[in-house]
Amino acid sequence: MPKRLSGAQVRDYKEQGYVSPVSVLSTEEVRQLRAELEGHEADAGHPIDFPEKSKSYLLYNWADTLAHHPLILDAVEDLIGPDILVYHSTTWIKEPATPSYVLWHQDGKYFGLEPHLHVTAWVALSEANVESGCVHVLPGSHKWGDFEHTDDTGEWNMIKRGQGIRNTFDQEPGTPVQLKPGEMSLHHTDLIHCSKGNSGKDRRIGFGISYIPASVIQTGQPKATALLVRGRAQAGIFGEEKRLETEMSDQAIAAHAHSVGLFRARQDSGAMIADAASA
Repeated sequence: MPKRLSGAQVRDYKEQGYVSPVSVLSTEEVRQLRAELEGHEADAGHPIDFPEKSKSYLLYNWADTLAHHPLILDAVEDLIGPDILVYHSTTWIKEPATPSYVLWHQDGKYFGLEPHLHVTAWVALSEANVESGCVHVLPGSHKWGDFEHTDDTGEWNMIKRGQGIRNTFDQEPGTPVQLKPGEMSLHHTDLIHCSKGNSGKDRRIGFGISYIPASVIQTGQPKATALLVRGRAQAGIFGEEKRLETEMSDQAIAAHAHSVGLFRARQDSGAMIADAASA
């Protein structure tokens, strides 16, 4: 019996490669989490960017709260089982009236995990609609196999390495995955998806959390780290991350730098961009 999703939603995920929307946060939770995020930005004097936007749950309480949120984990468990790791996360912010974009791509192409079972929870902390540049998907494309990806150095590409599928789907509008603040979508690692610019008046703020079952193994080197958030995990498959204790402490900053460095080294091993920095 599913914990959070309906049987129909579980079937949709298997057949279409995604399910949306799933309500997970209250209005007050959204307000508080967004305020915490933007408070850190105010202290830093600039919007969150690399490297802090990667694996933010190792630095900030707001991101740690989301990565461990029981309603998010219940829905993820319905799809991949009770033993759950966080492999990565990305804070996706599009400023209003900017052309920031993400090319059509498959997450599984550059994560180096086998088998391809990881699921991304994309949690909205602001309105994510067509105007603000929500994610668009090609339903069922998680069953189409792997596609060749190339690197893109576009100034407004939100993935710094810029991996994307060129030409094949350029004319496809896709299906918009529109979310209200506090809702999330869940998509399969092989689902083809993209997003376009934000022509709205508010920031589009999303937090993408890459969850994997503990049975998944990683290919390639170096060995990346992951955080156990529910259930059990076999020792030695991933380097172990420790849950955040004190945000932005020297210990947290060092742990974050270590884990992001390993993740980037894996991502950039095949990059055509010399100074690539993966999302």
